[in-house]
Amino acid sequence: MTDKTMTPDEVVSRLRDGMTLGIGGWGSRRKPMALVRAILRSELTGLTVVSYGGPDVGLLAAAGRIRKLVTAFATLDTIALEPHFRTARQQGTLELTEVDEAMLMWGLHAAANRLPFLPVRAGLGSDVMRVNPGLRTVTSPYEDGESLVAMPALRLDAALVHMNRADRLGNGQYLGPDPYFDDLFCEAADEAYMSCERLVDTAELTKEAAPQTLLVKRSTVTGVVETPGGAHFTSCAPDHERDEAFQQAYASTPWPEFAARFLSGDDEAAYHAAVRSWHEEQSNRIRHDEQSNRIRHEEQPK
Repeated sequence: MTDKTMTPDEVVSRLRDGMTLGIGGWGSRRKPMALVRAILRSELTGLTVVSYGGPDVGLLAAAGRIRKLVTAFATLDTIALEPHFRTARQQGTLELTEVDEAMLMWGLHAAANRLPFLPVRAGLGSDVMRVNPGLRTVTSPYEDGESLVAMPALRLDAALVHMNRADRLGNGQYLGPDPYFDDLFCEAADEAYMSCERLVDTAELTKEAAPQTLLVKRSTVTGVVETPGGAHFTSCAPDHERDEAFQQAYASTPWPEFAARFLSGDDEAAYHAAVRSWHEEQSNRIRHDEQSNRIRHEEQPK
């Protein structure tokens, strides 16, 4: 039994330029954002990213760290299209492999089982095959003789995921409504790094939650990072909801301005301090506006 605890920067120090990196979560939900921000503090570049994309993709694309993206979508959920992903596509700064959501899942399944591909029906009769001319079909060797898409394995050099709880050995627990595919990302990778809202003793993992919530197995995890608020600004239910106000600011603020204010610090603590300062400014502005409106109303002639 090995203590696998690390810091975000220690995780990133183990990554290399040009790696194929899987990032768990879904859209703007339970993303390992602290680990993504640690990448942005490094010089890491030339990445192939595999993700059900959200702001993880947007941040890395805006910073010019992605060479190729494999995804089914890139969304902020309440904002339909991730704005920095959109800009990267419009400017042609990254290569895109866009597949069906189920195809991405089966690509991870194939990699997790160390298979070269898995046959799937998803993608047939759609433009997925047209925009991905490298995809091939296979014919069933049985009597049905059905033609199926041969979805290639999405082998990952490393995976990053975020859990609600974890122990020091690498067991990871989700407490929200959906496991997403974080276990598959870990199983499909040569190395997997898991951040969590809180580290607990192993016995605590099933004290108040069902064993089925133990999603990530320690045998698939290389390192564990305790990062309270490490999914911010995405949601990590039930620990915290998405920071919608901050997400709106992220989506509408020019990238150089956003990066300078929130991503130029030396560590994760600096990021959260900058976010708290921003929220205080917003609260003060709201109070000032309310007070101004009240004064104007009181000064109106009766």
